[in-house]
Order: sequence, then C-alpha cells, then structure tokens
Amino acid sequence: MYWDYWSIDRILVLLVSLAFLMLGSQVSLFHYRQNFHHASMGVPAIAVPLFFIAGIILTWLNAGWLHQLFHVFMWLGGVAGLIGFYFHVRGVGHPCRRVCAVQFHDRMACRAAADVTALSILGRIAIYRKGM
Repeated sequence: MYWDYWSIDRILVLLVSLAFLMLGSQVSLFHYRQNFHHASMGVPAIAVPLFFIAGIILTWLNAGWLHQLFHVFMWLGGVAGLIGFYFHVRGVGHPCRRVCAVQFHDRMACRAAADVTALSILGRIAIYRKGM
C-alpha cells in the first residue's frame, strides 16, 4: 500500500527520520571521540541509524508492519534516550564531584540524549495520529 498524498503524519515521520540522521551522526562522532569506553555508548551509534532507515522506508512505503516496527523503535529510542540522559547527568558531576550549571551549558551530551527522547516522542505522536 502506498501513500495517497503528503499528510501531516508522513511529513512528521520524514522530519523525525532526518533529525535522527543528523543527531545520529553527531552522537556517533562524540562517542567515537571517547573511544566507546562504556558499553552503553554503542547503543545510540547503532540504534539511531536504524531509526532513520525505518522512518525513511516508512515515508515511502505505507505498510502496517513498518508502522509497527517504527512504533517499537520509537519506544526503544525513548527509553534509550532517558538512560543516556541519566548517564550524562551523572557524568557531568564527575570531574568536580558536583553538578554545576556551567557544565550543563558547556556539554551538549545531556541535551543530545534528551533530543533522542524528544524525537522518539514526536515519532510516536505521528504514529498514534495515524491511528495504527
């Protein structure tokens, strides 16, 4: 089954997918720079490109199983973003043993993990709006 027109659901899935592409490249480069010293650093480097691929395919091919796959990926992305946010907030206080506001402004890692969660929520809204 193909899309009939460019509905708001289809546009949202496309924009979320492209945002995952941009965010995934940034997160992968930042984690590569740290040599993936923690096992959980590989999760966004592997999962975010999968979110992008599933979203782009869903944009062009309107199939029920792709809706389900994208829906599951968005749930996994939301959970992974929250876990990443926890690790990054915990890591921000590590150098000086306290959390200061300056460190949150200097480091984009906390925001990037929150962006994964926010994009996953937006992707779920697009799928729920579709009525799947």
